[in-house]
Amino acid sequence: MAQNAQPAPLVLNGLEVALQGRVLLRQSLQVQPGQIVSVMGPSGAGKSTLLAAIVGALGPEFRLRGQVMLGGKDVSALPTEARGIGMLFQDPLLFPHLSVAQNLAFGLARQVRGAARHRAIEAALADIGLAGFGPRDPATLSGGQKARVALMRTLLAAPRALLLDEPFSALDADLRGQMRDVVFGRARQAHLPVVMVTHDPQDAAAAGGPVVHLGAPSAAAP
Repeated sequence: MAQNAQPAPLVLNGLEVALQGRVLLRQSLQVQPGQIVSVMGPSGAGKSTLLAAIVGALGPEFRLRGQVMLGGKDVSALPTEARGIGMLFQDPLLFPHLSVAQNLAFGLARQVRGAARHRAIEAALADIGLAGFGPRDPATLSGGQKARVALMRTLLAAPRALLLDEPFSALDADLRGQMRDVVFGRARQAHLPVVMVTHDPQDAAAAGGPVVHLGAPSAAAP
């Protein structure tokens, strides 16, 4: 698996998002390497907007103030691809026209070529318990297998922080627990600061980190 740069905290300094003059959210937050912060709240509270602000995916109609800091560097003005922040969604979003191996290759840096690229992909497949699955069509995979491929593709890009947008909500109860262990374990192993949006208190409990409640009178960090 690709190696990450020096572990670095993710810091939100007075982050404020407004739309047509109305402030949608204000948030200051520090997420340490290997820490998972859960963001909870009712629909419309600004959870997805917060992730979009962090990763740089807000539409032009939004106004952003404050700073997104990663490793002491202000990345607020950088495009999404230059921020070094990975994102994992509820839907694995695998490319249907590519094989499993080709999906993983999409996450690798371009300078990893030839035999080194093949070795990296084979090692990644073995690492998630899918050795030999490289030639497979993603449509033939189970939900859990797709989720593992999506996670590894994100990690192969060597992000310095990770955002999780309801990544377990589409899975059944047994698989949800397994995938929590895989995702949280990999993130901690890579020393990534993680921000997870979820509606499930069990996700937050399994993450074991602070919990931020949006749309509530105050934020809690047990």
